[in-house]
Amino acid sequence: MRTASTPVTAADEAGIAAAARIIRQGGLVAFPTETVYGLGADAGNAAAVARLFEAKGRPRLNPLIVHLADFAAAEKLCLFDARARKLAAAFWPGPLTLVLPMRDGAPIASLVTAGLKTLAVRVPAHKVAHALIEAAGVPVAAPSANSSGRISPTRAEHVRQALAGLIDLILDGGPTDVGLESTIVACTGGPARLLRLGGIDRTAIEDVLGEKLVVDEGGERPAAPGGLASHYAPRAPLRLDVTEVRRGEALLAFGAALPPGADGAAPVLNLSKTGDLREAAANLFDFLHRLDEAAPAAIAVMPIPQDGLGAAINDRLRRAAAPRPSDGST
Repeated sequence: MRTASTPVTAADEAGIAAAARIIRQGGLVAFPTETVYGLGADAGNAAAVARLFEAKGRPRLNPLIVHLADFAAAEKLCLFDARARKLAAAFWPGPLTLVLPMRDGAPIASLVTAGLKTLAVRVPAHKVAHALIEAAGVPVAAPSANSSGRISPTRAEHVRQALAGLIDLILDGGPTDVGLESTIVACTGGPARLLRLGGIDRTAIEDVLGEKLVVDEGGERPAAPGGLASHYAPRAPLRLDVTEVRRGEALLAFGAALPPGADGAAPVLNLSKTGDLREAAANLFDFLHRLDEAAPAAIAVMPIPQDGLGAAINDRLRRAAAPRPSDGST
């Protein structure tokens, strides 16, 4: 149930201290990471985690990522094989989530893992996220701070629009840098498996491992966050790989050359006029929010190259364009 509002505070020392206190007391706090804004709760507090699912309208079969201060904190909760240790050493802190076997007796609420015997863990690089986790002194479960299945938030205002009155505090740390959720890799015995494309290029991970990742094809029950077919969706339908813009559509452009009909689109936002995929990734969710606010008949999306971060951008766009579940459970 929504209340009147949710306070938004600067991510300064006082704001971080207040946010940490709320998390320790079982509350919910939205905070910036380098990827997107997360909605944090004490991962060991079952009531707080249940409230997090309720605030987001998130299906309980969809596991959460636990954010930790450092590798030592992660090792207390999970079992690391040689591959996982290589990846943690190379990419933590940073936008990589590892799905690992959870240690027996780990103090994590069962809702966090959605009943699985594995746990998704990450050490974020954002200074506000790190300071909050340190100050809270507990593992912080934190999916994206949005309504489940909708566009991920890259600004505090996106969180306020979606969750005001449902959570206790929003820490405003400005726009996020990466703009895409973390890459998720499972190391649970045998070859490492890619569960979700994200802010770290697949080839960079393979270079560290010295071997190819096995690509997980997924299924009805997600093994990792963000694994549902319909996700990251605006209210307006998306039309991908357009070669011509139709009347009444907004345009999400990429590159210098625009398609026929672009002069009639309202509005037009260009992910990167120079074709820079890193810039495009950082702009993706913010621009989808802004285009959706214009209430167009649809959002036309120009083709995005599949190489590098383009693969993760296209993954998000395909999920955003996928058919929505009829019961509203995204």
